[in-house]
Amino acid sequence: MKKGLTMAQTTSSKASITKNARFVPAAHTPEPQLSLTERAYADLEELIVTLQLPPGSTVSEVGLSTRLGIGRTPIREALQRLARERLVVILPQRGIIVSEINVGSQLKVLELRRELERLTAKSAARRASEDELKRFREIARELKKASKTNDEITFMRLDREFNLLAAAAARNEFISSSMGLIHSLSRRFWYIHYKKVADMPLAARLHADVAMAIANRDEVAAEKASDALLDYLEEFTRATLDSGM
Repeated sequence: MKKGLTMAQTTSSKASITKNARFVPAAHTPEPQLSLTERAYADLEELIVTLQLPPGSTVSEVGLSTRLGIGRTPIREALQRLARERLVVILPQRGIIVSEINVGSQLKVLELRRELERLTAKSAARRASEDELKRFREIARELKKASKTNDEITFMRLDREFNLLAAAAARNEFISSSMGLIHSLSRRFWYIHYKKVADMPLAARLHADVAMAIANRDEVAAEKASDALLDYLEEFTRATLDSGM
């Protein structure tokens, strides 16, 4: 695929399988205070990232409300947030479209992500609580195990947990909000391409290195491990061009 082309064609076969499937909400960490808007956002983000709502598809508040079993007002508010995060495009009088994906945009995302990931890793190493440090160490071990067994499902679950934990441990709400946007866009790109061009075991080991450096409160090592991870992610992204996707 040439740089800048969209990925809608790439996902058409996946979309046909899931288009009419009954949606099973994402597994949420028990949070009694979770609002309907937050639930709607989490479920819609999951549908978009996992391509159940493929790039270029048109959706409506009514249809999504029926699909998720959530009222139209929370759906509308969640869509507005997703629009700010560039996962959907709201076109007045025309509807709501799931945003397209292209390699050029993803490389720009990684350019910003590199700086934010470095700051997040360093800040988490400095500010994480003892309980968080313990969990970072556990995640590192679990990621290494997933790498050895080529366990893609476990890797993706741990990757999401690691990202959320690192953002929280950094103790900077601006990092947290910025990383949320970047990770959603990056996870969707990964989900489309990883089976063809990604080295999942290597990706898992690189994530484990960042987690272990944070667990050891080693800010310098955390920054270096973060840069190594982003080097790989950029290589992965460029490889999608060579694969013709």
